[in-house]
Amino acid sequence: MIVSEADEIAAITARLTALDAERADLESRLVRLRTGEANRRATVTEQSPTARVTGASPPTTKIALFRSLFRGREDVFPKRWSNPRSGKSGYSPACANEWMPRLCGKPKVKCGDCPNRHFLPVTEAVITQHLRGEGLDGRDFIIGVYPMMADESCWFLAADFDKKSWRDDVAAFLETCRIKNIPAALERSRSGNGGHVWIFFAEQIPAGLARRLGAHVLTETMERAPDLGFDSYDRFFPNQDTMPAGGFGNLIALPLQRRPRDAGNSVFLDDQFEPHPDQWRYLSGVRKMTLAEVTALTDEASRQGRILGVRLPIDDDDEEPWLASPSRRKPEAPVSGPLPETVDMVLGNQVYIDRTALPPALVTFRAPSSERRDTG
Repeated sequence: MIVSEADEIAAITARLTALDAERADLESRLVRLRTGEANRRATVTEQSPTARVTGASPPTTKIALFRSLFRGREDVFPKRWSNPRSGKSGYSPACANEWMPRLCGKPKVKCGDCPNRHFLPVTEAVITQHLRGEGLDGRDFIIGVYPMMADESCWFLAADFDKKSWRDDVAAFLETCRIKNIPAALERSRSGNGGHVWIFFAEQIPAGLARRLGAHVLTETMERAPDLGFDSYDRFFPNQDTMPAGGFGNLIALPLQRRPRDAGNSVFLDDQFEPHPDQWRYLSGVRKMTLAEVTALTDEASRQGRILGVRLPIDDDDEEPWLASPSRRKPEAPVSGPLPETVDMVLGNQVYIDRTALPPALVTFRAPSSERRDTG
């Protein structure tokens, strides 16, 4: 039997289509299986009575829990300083040669460029001094952590909120985390006028991937609650995808230092923004996300265009290059929800639109920059 070229082309095309469908089905099943396995492991860990730490636990146990959560660079840590005369304060890498004659070149020489630098590592004694709020010299002792590791990975993601609206914005952000099954812990900042939302990882996660996870949560939150301005959102930690040359990346202050803790700050809060009665018991029950979970969430969000401000190049398996747009960007996801037949508008010094009848996705929609025009 002679098969024509046209029939052979059709057969191959049909076979490739079937293989594509099978591949998509297998990838979807693999994501579900990996996520389910990670959740089961986390549930077993949370239910284990030996995993619980309380306020009555030995100091070494508390410190071990603390270091397992707020984990970053261990070869160097930032220490807070203050100048009573100038009123200035900040953080600098803790160094054994700080202000030593002929060794320390501050302030002319940056710590990262100093040939005589001798950075101090994170130890149990250092964490103890931080939690007690007092150094060996009797002075206030506050440290932070550099979240980005030398290989540009991280063990947690923290979102920083401040200003007057921080409570409303944080509440909406946390609700999105619950919807997405993302475990998150809220800490009131040292000043009491803001909050940090911490997401912990069970293994090292690429910093860029962790930040895409945060951007996805932020995107979903702004669409669910378009009336929130999110003026209070400041930044993520890590604050970069890659390590800046000659530096350590941004730092974040560590929680639970005694002096602000005594004032009800730098502690972890419940849904009513009240401190958990036993901070250690609460922290020991916080679940950590696995790499598989983070990857599954961000991959799906990327495919659907659900990551604000993050544009990823297409993968070889994503689509054929000749079917991609000239910019190699995926089209914006369509706005879902019923649309009103008419919209009330008022022309004044600007164009004012009644948003009450619009679906949230349309309220938060931003056209690509090439499609925006100055209406002035």
